[in-house]
Amino acid sequence: MSEAILNICSVSKRFGDNLANDDISLSLGKGEIVALLGENGAGKTTLMSILFGHYVPDSGKVLVEGRELPPGKPRAAIRAGIGMVHQHFSLAPNLTVLENVMAGTERLWHLRSGTSAARRKLHRICQRFGLTVEPDARVGDLSVGEQQRVEILKALYNDAHILVLDEPTAVLTNLEAERLFSTLKDMAREGLSLIFISHKLDEVMAAANRIVVLRGGRKVAERLAKETNKAELAELMVGRRVARPVREPSTPGEVVLKVADVSVSIDGVERLKSIDFSLRAGEVLGIIGVSGNGQTTLAHLLSGTLRRDKGDLLLFGEPIGDLTVDDAVRAGIGRIPEDRNKEGAIGEMAIWENAVLERLPRFSRYGLVDRPSGQAFAGQIIDAFDVRGGRPTTRTRLLSGGNMQKLILGRNLMDRPRILLAAQPARGLDEGAVAAVHERLLEARRAGTAVLLISEDLEEVMALADRIQAIVNGRLSPPIAADSASATKLGLMMAGEWNEEHEVPHAF
Repeated sequence: MSEAILNICSVSKRFGDNLANDDISLSLGKGEIVALLGENGAGKTTLMSILFGHYVPDSGKVLVEGRELPPGKPRAAIRAGIGMVHQHFSLAPNLTVLENVMAGTERLWHLRSGTSAARRKLHRICQRFGLTVEPDARVGDLSVGEQQRVEILKALYNDAHILVLDEPTAVLTNLEAERLFSTLKDMAREGLSLIFISHKLDEVMAAANRIVVLRGGRKVAERLAKETNKAELAELMVGRRVARPVREPSTPGEVVLKVADVSVSIDGVERLKSIDFSLRAGEVLGIIGVSGNGQTTLAHLLSGTLRRDKGDLLLFGEPIGDLTVDDAVRAGIGRIPEDRNKEGAIGEMAIWENAVLERLPRFSRYGLVDRPSGQAFAGQIIDAFDVRGGRPTTRTRLLSGGNMQKLILGRNLMDRPRILLAAQPARGLDEGAVAAVHERLLEARRAGTAVLLISEDLEEVMALADRIQAIVNGRLSPPIAADSASATKLGLMMAGEWNEEHEVPHAF
């Protein structure tokens, strides 16, 4: 490793009873890529937030090129050449790429904006690092991968030479993730130094020069990527060997949900096109597809938040009209939404409030919410589903993404739903949490719950599903048995290639 340009020295940070960082030291060399690896809630984001000045450490210090950074001052971190790309983007969707990149870089009393000079600088950065994006494009019209490029460009526009990326692939497709890490390697060759937070072992092994592992707020290991392997890293992260559960053969029960010739349009665009499928008690039906092909629309339809244009829905053998959210809850349909932050939980509300939010009648008396019973229910979820980082009264936004996901999963499975809609249930989770979530889904299957698993992860669908259908451009393929599936076959189905007697749609 070259001489360190960044040193984090003996940093500790406590939030109430939670010791988030415990005497952590870390260094970064010029042109080096360091992966900060750990379970959800291990303290990774807290440590990087201290580096960027969002938090003030209780003890310890940060040195950039030998100079100590003043704690708790993001502007000082930016001036020192540190840029941070957060997991949840901080872009203005109604502004252009150039306007977002320039935001906060000019003084208010300038008589006119230096847009021309900014455009030239942005063009030079794009050319140097291969980050192609249209400066005049409206950010709200960009894909998630393109928006992430804009976040990186914002940091580089501020002359960052140390770049921190928090879970950079959490919302990206596999192809977008591959492109991102190719770009990051190019940046390192150009002399930038990078830290990326992750818990995905494949990308850590592929992209990092060095790997630092946190567990329970402490630094427990440091390895060169070429001298370790995924099995060792998984064990270091969790503190024990991690094995994913195995789906056992079973005989499904009766059909609990049937969708026949259903179409859905949004703003005049047909998102679901004459889809057909059935779901049985005690089985997992996997819906696999590339993001943007209608999965989100399907989940919203079955959750009661969208209406169909045509077709039939049969729930437990009975035809139903427009399915509402209340209908879905009363019928015993649980849901794990794709976006836990926007649709799964309200960050400013307490854990117990989010736990009871979709089931208020059960936790109300005489029109008032029964706080003690709600907090007791949340406590049961915390204990049963290992939700770390808070008590029932803790604000939900203080949980890590993985622990928020376990809260959402727990509030649904505690009630033993008859149908569970699980959209991207393991997205953004560490290896230990993925194994735990998968085990819970298979437990629900064994208990007779019908699970509709909507995922972009081939490995996940092949491991959990009994039957699999691909969704392409709003159409569903015929189902195939998971035991006869392969990555190649599913990849072809995701590209719109299935039996010739069925209409073959064109993939996006």
